[in-house]
Amino acid sequence: MSGYTKINLKELEAGGTGAVEARFARKHLDSDHLWVSLFRYAAGYRSRTGHSHREQEEIYVVVGGSGRVKLDDEVLELRAWDAVRVAPSTVRAFEGGPEGLELLAIGSDRPQEGDGVRIDEWWSD
Repeated sequence: MSGYTKINLKELEAGGTGAVEARFARKHLDSDHLWVSLFRYAAGYRSRTGHSHREQEEIYVVVGGSGRVKLDDEVLELRAWDAVRVAPSTVRAFEGGPEGLELLAIGSDRPQEGDGVRIDEWWSD
């Protein structure tokens, strides 16, 4: 394996729904311990589904637009270059602001089978 890997996140295949675009770079970076993903939430779109983890701690960095994040029972406003660390057990979900929300999600090692816990219909009015 090479001593480095260079990719362009915006050139990776996009997945997700119409309102959320996701580009997952884990397998493209050839890292044994780190991962990064790029997410884009449409303007005004709120993810009603939250998630937490059993072991994985994550950091989210807003790289464009604005929005909000719900962390357990607290809602925080987000703007460009805000960074939010989220402990594994904290349930989180995002909402795009007027221009949408673009953010990086960054994490480290996780169990081979994953450790995400999905919570449907978690963020509603």
